[in-house]
Amino acid sequence: MSRFSKLCLAALCLVASTSQAQELHVAAAADLTAALPAIIQQFESDTHAKVVVAYGSSGNFYQQLQNNAPFDVFLSADVQYPQKLQDAGLTVPGTLAEYATGKIVLWTRNESKVDISSGLKSLTTPSIQKIAIANPQHAPYGKAAEAALKSEGIYDQISSKLVLGENISQTAVFAQTGNADVGIIALSLALNPTMKTAGHFVEIPTGDYPPIKQAVVVMKNSRNVDLAKKFQQSLSSASARQALQQFGFSVK
Repeated sequence: MSRFSKLCLAALCLVASTSQAQELHVAAAADLTAALPAIIQQFESDTHAKVVVAYGSSGNFYQQLQNNAPFDVFLSADVQYPQKLQDAGLTVPGTLAEYATGKIVLWTRNESKVDISSGLKSLTTPSIQKIAIANPQHAPYGKAAEAALKSEGIYDQISSKLVLGENISQTAVFAQTGNADVGIIALSLALNPTMKTAGHFVEIPTGDYPPIKQAVVVMKNSRNVDLAKKFQQSLSSASARQALQQFGFSVK
């Protein structure tokens, strides 16, 4: 190989390496589908990096990350999952941080004849046949919904009507498409322009369920630790806080 060819090859390798170093892979809780794009857009503008996001249930991501799934950052809807990953030595020390607290609401379509004005008590109405919640086995919002139903004292009465979504986004789809009469979904999704136009909601008192404390952490197997740390830190910026608050999250 000529000296020129070797220089060209080295240059190509450098470009490829630089490109890889500027790509960030994020595993994000499904309740962030409305709020996160604006945060990512600002981060990409500031850093000229590319952020690739996968949305899903926090519990499922937790299982994947235990097996070294190739994510740089984990945005969980439950602080316990990142905490467990940290305890297992799978995260970068000092990067676990709470970024928001979520809320749940009772949502139904505008064309539905179901009256949800009395909140969760409405669910005992005989005309309501299907109630969508996220699967409490691995979705924090499902756990919150289940806790609220038990707190209201109606869980046993309506448990046979429950339709479980894989994550909170799928739960919202069940309610929006009419596959469920009502849904207990994240306030952040209810405030999404599409959901806000298609239906209406009643907030469920926060005292009816444990706080949905959401947290971020950087994974130890990240190929871009410095960039991942910058993304984690960006969640506390004024613009990120504003984006989260816009979709109903409480921030410190």
